[in-house]
Amino acid sequence: MNSEPTHWWQQIHRHDLLALILLVITSLATYAALVIPLSLRPSSLPLSAGQVAPQDLQAPTNVEYISDVRTNQARDAAERAVSPVYTLPDQTIARRQISRLRTVLETIATVRDDNTATFEQRQSDLASMPDISLDPNLIIKIFSLTNSRWSAVQQDALRVLEQIMRSSVREENIAAVQSGLSAVVSFVLNDDQSAVVVDLVSPFIVPNSFFSPELTASARLQARQSVEPVTQTYLAGETVVQRGKVLTIANMEALETLGLVRLSNPLLEYLGTAAIVGVMMTFIGIYFHRRRPIYYNDGRSLVLIAVLFITFLTAARLIIPNRALLPYVFPLSAFGLLIATLFGPGGALIMSFVISVLAPFGLPNPVDLTIFYVMMSFTGVLSLGKAHHISSFAWAAIVSAVAGMTVITAYRVPTGELDWVGYLSLTSASMLNGVASASVALMLQYLLAEFLGLTTGLRLLEISRPDAPLLQYFLRTAPGTYQHSLMVSNLVEQAAEKLGMDSLLVRVGALYHDVGKTNTPAFFIENQLSTNLNPHDDVSAETAAASVIRHVTDGVVLARKYRLPSRIIDFMLEHHGTLLARYHYNRAVKEAGGDATKVDTEKFRYPGPRPRTRETALLMLADNVEARTRSERTHNEDEIRAVVQKAIDFCQKEGQLADTRFTLKDLTVISEVFVTTLTGLYHPRIAYPTNETPAPATVAPTLPIESEAETK
Repeated sequence: MNSEPTHWWQQIHRHDLLALILLVITSLATYAALVIPLSLRPSSLPLSAGQVAPQDLQAPTNVEYISDVRTNQARDAAERAVSPVYTLPDQTIARRQISRLRTVLETIATVRDDNTATFEQRQSDLASMPDISLDPNLIIKIFSLTNSRWSAVQQDALRVLEQIMRSSVREENIAAVQSGLSAVVSFVLNDDQSAVVVDLVSPFIVPNSFFSPELTASARLQARQSVEPVTQTYLAGETVVQRGKVLTIANMEALETLGLVRLSNPLLEYLGTAAIVGVMMTFIGIYFHRRRPIYYNDGRSLVLIAVLFITFLTAARLIIPNRALLPYVFPLSAFGLLIATLFGPGGALIMSFVISVLAPFGLPNPVDLTIFYVMMSFTGVLSLGKAHHISSFAWAAIVSAVAGMTVITAYRVPTGELDWVGYLSLTSASMLNGVASASVALMLQYLLAEFLGLTTGLRLLEISRPDAPLLQYFLRTAPGTYQHSLMVSNLVEQAAEKLGMDSLLVRVGALYHDVGKTNTPAFFIENQLSTNLNPHDDVSAETAAASVIRHVTDGVVLARKYRLPSRIIDFMLEHHGTLLARYHYNRAVKEAGGDATKVDTEKFRYPGPRPRTRETALLMLADNVEARTRSERTHNEDEIRAVVQKAIDFCQKEGQLADTRFTLKDLTVISEVFVTTLTGLYHPRIAYPTNETPAPATVAPTLPIESEAETK
């Protein structure tokens, strides 16, 4: 019989299919982030004079050039600054006006001395003089002057007119010169004499200097020629045009010189962008498919990584293009630190490399920035370690900042483009980058751990404190189980340290693995008092087993209520794997008359899954060993070693370690650590002498225990 053909897409695992779909979506979003207008390289901006600058345009390198536009503007300004040129004062005009004034003065003197005419006739004679029009009040003042004072007036009038006409008098400033005559009159004269002098001289002030087009043109030409060519200088990072400013011809000349507006072929840019996105996303896909980290099977974790990647990349592409200093300040390495904190350093290094290549792609200095981002991210991730303390973030900030400063020194200083101010600016930016990256990573990891239940070192430390709400509830409700959890946590922590595993994670997982027992603490032997009845005796084996097994799911409910990380929930689900509640199963078989076929095995099996990581498998071994040790009341090292070996062999035989990567060497190390630790806990003690009569020994009743020690 022919079977139906299997299509290739039907052979893809569900997690692989989700990862593939997410990779495609991330690739499209990455491509969009790289080709949005604000993230294109400066040479792709179609700018022209009169347009508004869409963003700040900064010089990518140091440049110095002769600006023809600015030179012409400076020469035009120098030409406009030249005032109209006038001829020198004309002496002929000055002599003529002085001669006319002298004639008028002589006529006035003759009229004054004519004693034959009446006063009215003499007034009429002065008023009818052809070269001057005298005011009646002025005529009265003239006749009122004595001869000596009149003589002084005549002399000073001629002197004042000569002085005025020696300087340049233009048509447009005659009124100003006339209004200032009183300041030139001799101080020897009184006010009446001074007024007469002003009134007599004013009519004879005429222009003696005239505008010369030829001289003005010559002066302006000379002014233009005297302006040296303007040298324009821009330092790397200096803003050429601010966003929102209207581009001038001078701006366009500068942008063209700096290479910021050279047009390129958009199609080639799109193809290049698609190529770099394709190779980077393929690289990520191969890594996750081959390495398959623990979070690869968690769709929510993959989505979170993709969202963080797109968010950081988009922010970088919107901020760093067309700027010189901001690329070195933008905290791109915060992405790597955040991924390392949430998911471990392996994926963080890979993702950091990819985003460090893509963020500066297409910018004027992509190689320098790529190496800058890669080294800051890599050194930050590696120096962060397990991020169990805030000081780890401070150390990562310092190390990554030093790495960035070193890259700047290596790649920017030898080119000679940086002066000391520029070098200090970039190194200061690198220091700020390190601090900002660590701060952003610290803040985001706290928020994500708090609201999404993700596992971070700081979150683990927080929930491992004895005053943590769920631990306090655990201690008050099921103190025996709480003490059991403490002992198991000591075992797994010691073993994890020896194996180089995350000891904090396994310790906290061990603390909470049995927290579900708080719902029915009396069903578990460690919480039962010797004087109480055994609740298992009053129910069927199946019901009792269900009550015991339910502590796994009850623990998950409590963990989600108290927002514990998902990795801690894995410890609750996997610490019994898919083993049988053997004590109750054997009891059910006994109740069935020894016929195992009448007992549904699945009703006595823990829901699992079996351990999927070394951490949860280590907890299973430690939990089994600790329970067996208490149950069998071992007293010396040989007995403890035998119990430890039986527990490990049993878990292997039941296939519970099949999904872990424990080697024989690892199991040997675990065995030795367990034996050493338990021997220290259960070593013999000296009996203190007492005069009191010993109380009669009380034999504890045999009670069912919730552990795989039940199987023996």
